[in-house]
Amino acid sequence: MKKVAIIQSNYLPWKGYFDMIHRVDTFVFLDDVQYTTRDWRNRNKIKMADGSAKWISVPVTGGRDQLICEAKIDYSSNWANKHLEALRHSYGKTSHFDRYFPAIKEILEGSPELLSQLNRTLVERICGWLGIRTELRSSKEFGVPGSKDDKLIGIIREVGGDSYLSGPAARDYIVDEKFEKAGIGLEYMDYSHYPTYEQISEPFEHGVTILDLLFMVGEEAPKYIWAE
Repeated sequence: MKKVAIIQSNYLPWKGYFDMIHRVDTFVFLDDVQYTTRDWRNRNKIKMADGSAKWISVPVTGGRDQLICEAKIDYSSNWANKHLEALRHSYGKTSHFDRYFPAIKEILEGSPELLSQLNRTLVERICGWLGIRTELRSSKEFGVPGSKDDKLIGIIREVGGDSYLSGPAARDYIVDEKFEKAGIGLEYMDYSHYPTYEQISEPFEHGVTILDLLFMVGEEAPKYIWAE
């Protein structure tokens, strides 16, 4: 059995994103679909000392009238420096900040042209830190036509998969019978099992970038994401 997950690339994703990657044999970035604004594609949250969670966003050009893989980063503002300063301000005194921050700084200051390129580079680096060996692919490699279920099934077939792991929100639109007819097993992620850990402030917030977890617990991070 070859299990596959397919989801849009996100900026510095939360721990659940990497939990999904870890649980499959092949993970496909769904980047040849419409770009959505005010979404996880170009932003995520970090914890603040006052207990709040702050958005950090990568500016892009072109808005919604483009595919994710076409979205170019807007360098008219010094957003990378602002993100790095925000991370340093929140996490600079944490136990493992100095271990991970230099690599994040190098990637952000590398000035990639495309948002999807930036997102994938960050995800690849973080997967390495977590010991994840899942194969990473991009949907634009295959050019599968269609939308929603038909596109997902086509991509799964392209990578030789026979089982699909979906995020729980997709229950609202996935037609289970289509996957059954295609001979593809269907499972949904459960994000309810994650334990808490000490953050820089209370209350505890699960829905922040995985950098929060890495800066706080370092190599122990996998224990807070998957049970194995």
